[in-house]
Amino acid sequence: MANYFTHFSCLLDVGSPENAARALDLYNALSEENAAEDPPSESFLLSIQPEHGGTQLWIRDDETGDPEHVIQFVKRCATAFGLTGLWGFQYATTCSSAKVNAFGGGAHALDLATGKTVDWIYSGSWLEIVLAGGDPDA
Repeated sequence: MANYFTHFSCLLDVGSPENAARALDLYNALSEENAAEDPPSESFLLSIQPEHGGTQLWIRDDETGDPEHVIQFVKRCATAFGLTGLWGFQYATTCSSAKVNAFGGGAHALDLATGKTVDWIYSGSWLEIVLAGGDPDA
């Protein structure tokens, strides 16, 4: 039986060490909400990166993670800390064995001030659209 994974590793600058400490509370609240889902989805790991002045959060998967939970968390941080500008991350989807259509990835970009998606791509659907003769930008 194959195992499927989603991998990512990115940083989010929350502006101050105080905000970084408060972000851990936001993370714990999101984790509790996730645990109440049926079934719970994969989440992510979070730590403060002191080598970046203590204002950077390192967001990453453990064995696998859920990009949607990352997006929810970043939006909560943006609202709580008044973050602005663009932020984004990439992820890879992989499989423990060679399977057709089991590998891919994507990227997501957010406007932190509005919480709106600027753009996103998922390579699996992009490839299907192109191979079917469609316009992936339509």
